[in-house]
Amino acid sequence: MKIHFVASSSDTAQSALERLSRKYGNAHLHNADFVVCLGGDGFMLEALHKVLDRSIAIYGMNYGTVGFLMNAANEGDLLRRLENAQPSVLHPLHMTATTSSGIVRSALAFNDVFLFRQTRQTSRIKIEIDGRTRLEELICDGIIVSTPAGSTAYNLSAHGPIVPLSSNILPLTPISAFRPRRWRGALLPSSAVVKLTLLDTEKRSTAAVADFTEIRDVAEVVVREDRTRKATILFDPDHGLSERIIAEQFVA
Repeated sequence: MKIHFVASSSDTAQSALERLSRKYGNAHLHNADFVVCLGGDGFMLEALHKVLDRSIAIYGMNYGTVGFLMNAANEGDLLRRLENAQPSVLHPLHMTATTSSGIVRSALAFNDVFLFRQTRQTSRIKIEIDGRTRLEELICDGIIVSTPAGSTAYNLSAHGPIVPLSSNILPLTPISAFRPRRWRGALLPSSAVVKLTLLDTEKRSTAAVADFTEIRDVAEVVVREDRTRKATILFDPDHGLSERIIAEQFVA
C-alpha cells in the first residue's frame, strides 16, 4: 500500500509526518494509493483541492482543533484503517465573481461561498435563484451558500440549518440580517444557480470567499454546484461524514 502524506505547518502535524513517513514511507502523489492528510479542517480543505478529480481518496488524521472532516490521530493501525475506511464523495461549489472594475474570477469551494462587508457599512444584496428574483434587497453583514459538508461550519455559526450529506440541498444563510429582519435564509436544491448582485458598490464594498480564495470589491457573484468535479474523502466505519452531520444536530 503506497501512501502520500501531507501535513500542515503545525509542530504536531510535522512531527507526525516525520514518524509516519519513517514507518510507512512517503510515496509521490502520482504513484500513491491513498493520500493521508495530517492537520485540521482548514488544511483538509486545501488538500481536497489538490486531489480534485484525481482517482485517489484522501484520509484525514486530526492534528488540528475541531477536526470535523478528520479521523482520530491514531497512528498505530493506519493500514487497517485505510483498508476499512468508508468513502464520501464531495462535489464543490463553483463561484464566478465579477469585481466592480469588471474583472471576472472563478474559484471552487468544498465548504462554502460567502460574501461579507469590507467596511462599517452593511452590504446590500439582491438575490436571484435560477433567474428569478427572490429578494430585491437584503441588508446584512453578508450571506453564505453552503454545501452539506460545510453546513456544520460557518453556516451553523450563522444559525443556518445542518443538512444531511445525501440531501442534495444547499443552505442559503444570511449573516446578521438587518432587513428583512425576520428572514432566516432558504434551503435550495443542489441544482440551483444563485446570483448575488451587490447594490451601492461605491459606498458598500463587499468581498467574496470560496474556501480559502478571497476576492475583494465584488459587484456580482454566481454560485452553483459543479457535479462534474469531485473529491473522495475517507472516514473510519461508524464515524462517516453523514453520521457526523446527524450527530452534530444533537450536540447541546
